[in-house]
Amino acid sequence: MSKLFPTLLLTLASLPAWANLNVFATVPEWASLAREIGGDKVRVYSATNAFQDPHRIEAKPSLLAQARQANLVVAAGADLEIGWLPLVLRDSGNAAIQAGRPGYFEAANFVSRLEVPTSVDRAQGDIHAAGNPHLHLDPRNVLKVGEALAGRMAELDAANAAAYQAGYKSFAGKWQAAMARWEKEAAPLRGVPVLVHHASFLYLANWLGLKEVGTLEPKPGIEPTSGHLSSLLARQQTLPAKMVLRTAYNPDGPSQWIAGKTGLPAVLLPYTVGGTAEAKDLFGLFDDTVQRLLKGLR
Repeated sequence: MSKLFPTLLLTLASLPAWANLNVFATVPEWASLAREIGGDKVRVYSATNAFQDPHRIEAKPSLLAQARQANLVVAAGADLEIGWLPLVLRDSGNAAIQAGRPGYFEAANFVSRLEVPTSVDRAQGDIHAAGNPHLHLDPRNVLKVGEALAGRMAELDAANAAAYQAGYKSFAGKWQAAMARWEKEAAPLRGVPVLVHHASFLYLANWLGLKEVGTLEPKPGIEPTSGHLSSLLARQQTLPAKMVLRTAYNPDGPSQWIAGKTGLPAVLLPYTVGGTAEAKDLFGLFDDTVQRLLKGLR
């Protein structure tokens, strides 16, 4: 036993501090990306699901418990989680995942953000000073974030760095082929005018060439009012839309009201992984999104 003991100590010393890299993702899309890259080297927890508004989450003890165990927090950033994530980070007592540390990662830092305001006035509604945070709905952004995330995983878990780089390379190859297919299928959507419940689909519209001509919310984050919906109805005469889009977590009443008055299709898009039965992963998210838009156009 005495001869084996030093060998055992050396073996234990060479192991990482965790059996898997514990990833705390704030939203399902980045949880799914972490799984694509990390495979069996990661344990991923998603703090929210597709039926929750990621702007409005309660910092519950269950989230604190998961954050306390995390080696890496993957957030959307651009203030999407500003109402709850800082509280979770602070109260977790986990120094490794605080902002500015390697264990804290914001996807928005690795893409070109849209709708960055020149000034912020709360009278304008729920305006994000760092730009629109719904950046995952442009698959080109997913690729950029994936590359950066693989690098961060490799930095935190050097023993498995090669596995993370290989995971990203495999994902990127499949993703680029899928993007080419989605863009070809979605060609009929270019220039199609749409109404949206919230500014959730800006990056999707920018990628596919959809034209947003109105928002059911009178101001970002402010629930639709009858007066504002009536004004959108009147605008159909001069600026007609072809569809009304909402996420799985938006209430369906406003879009159904517009649809009932105009005959426009009210299209539910998954928005994130899990938003529909078909959107089981990132590939399913975009497969289903493109198909639902094309069905709405018909």
